[in-house]
Amino acid sequence: MPAPIRVAVTGAAGQICYSLLFRIASGEMFGPQQPVILQLLEVPVPEVQKGLVGVAMELDDCAFPLLHDIVCAGDPKVGFKDANWCLLVGSKPRGPGMERADLLKDNGRIFIGQGDAIEAVAADDCRVAVVGNPCNTNCMIGASRCKRIGPERWTAMTRLDQNRGAIQLAKKAGVQVTEVENLIIYGNHSPTMFPDFANARIGGKPAAAVINDEAWLKETFIPKVGKRGAEIIEARGKSSAASAGSALIDHVKSLVTVSDVPHSVCVKSSGDYGFAEGVWASVPVITTAPGTYQVVKGVELDDFAKAKIAATNAELVAERDTVLEML
Repeated sequence: MPAPIRVAVTGAAGQICYSLLFRIASGEMFGPQQPVILQLLEVPVPEVQKGLVGVAMELDDCAFPLLHDIVCAGDPKVGFKDANWCLLVGSKPRGPGMERADLLKDNGRIFIGQGDAIEAVAADDCRVAVVGNPCNTNCMIGASRCKRIGPERWTAMTRLDQNRGAIQLAKKAGVQVTEVENLIIYGNHSPTMFPDFANARIGGKPAAAVINDEAWLKETFIPKVGKRGAEIIEARGKSSAASAGSALIDHVKSLVTVSDVPHSVCVKSSGDYGFAEGVWASVPVITTAPGTYQVVKGVELDDFAKAKIAATNAELVAERDTVLEML
């Protein structure tokens, strides 16, 4: 059995992590032969730290064979020490009446601190996955603090949007979700993101030909995926937690599993698909080595898709401009 890897997780006493941590410890993220050490990071507030200890106690009580140790921390330099993977789940949520610009800047300060700590103490082979919203711009800010842990090691998550889109296509087509392939999310993890249905396939056939309802694809499917989080909040009074944790399992598993199957990941843009250079935008990637990806080039996009991508790119550029002094 290989040596354990260290997995640092922020927001570890929160809702998403309560559904996530046990699955990491059971082997779902890194495989059934890979031991892990969980390094759980939360804000240094006594009641939050007490809750974090309770989560660690439950992890202990599961007696997971692959879980070799648990570290609970309130200091990022302890939580990220020698971490091979840093899963940045925690972020400041938007409060009532809060302007988006203020949210971006408040989270920017959090991710500056986390980026500094990761650069200072994480393992040389560290990879970072950002979930805390606004995840694209939080990822950009955190990565800007690092030289040793380069931007190619930082990703943000749109796998939840990909999963949401895939199940909507499957339900509309009356098939199992395993029949849906190559649905890629472009842009920001926000209602402006674009699920590229034109290049998706259902049962090996073009999704648009199988569904044969252009109006539904353009006018119902796209906003359904983009606003699914708000729909869940309306239904259950709480934000997506289990589905976000499950998507992070998928995000990391795809990044550590060599495959030529494209998946959606937010990466630093080099100008592909019309995105501004330097923003973190979701594009199709394939995994070429464990933890290493390559952007898929040359996907054909029609004018409708290009217009949607231009809109989500404009939002990403506006977010970057809002936090420019932090970069």
